[in-house]
Amino acid sequence: MTADFLTATRTFYDAIASDYAERFRSEYDKRPVERAMLEVFVERVGAGGEVADLGCGPGRVTGRLAALGLSVFGLDLSESMLAIARRENPGLRFVQGSMLELEVADGALDGVLCWYSSIHTPDDRLPDLFREFRRVLRPGGHLLLAFQVGDVARRHENPWGHRVTLDFLRRRPEEMTALLADAGFTLYSSTVRQPDAELDELSPQAFLLAAL
Repeated sequence: MTADFLTATRTFYDAIASDYAERFRSEYDKRPVERAMLEVFVERVGAGGEVADLGCGPGRVTGRLAALGLSVFGLDLSESMLAIARRENPGLRFVQGSMLELEVADGALDGVLCWYSSIHTPDDRLPDLFREFRRVLRPGGHLLLAFQVGDVARRHENPWGHRVTLDFLRRRPEEMTALLADAGFTLYSSTVRQPDAELDELSPQAFLLAAL
């Protein structure tokens, strides 16, 4: 496996973890669509369902899923992000790793959340990523995928004064849906909302909920 993009992603988020966590501390107060999609995901998975929050960052969504009744753990490449997640969610489990190679048994999970974390995976690795999601989900398990819509990556350079750079890849919902179907998923819902100027967004936001 070519690890260059994994190293770049880890380095970027290790550098910005504290600033990122502070900047987005209360972001869900202003995101009703996102809150609604997470609640739909929880209902589809079912109370007590075993779920992985992959690319969990500072663990805000992991904590929200736990509060909504799921048995959830978080995974991220960045140890700096995980340190914040553990500090802010002391009762939850957080592990370092790549979502392309999960240390999870086949069919062990009821749900997978990939919340804006596939946006650093190169196009040619998305089929591998979605096959890995299928591997760890039981029959009937659910996947919720969130990402920005578009065709051109947005490059973030020197955020908050840190000397790091990373591309945030944008995708089309119909293309992602086709890749999910190739991996064995059936689409349950596709939601796209337009960019919110108050949140300084430049792209529409997509949410795909799929099941095995």
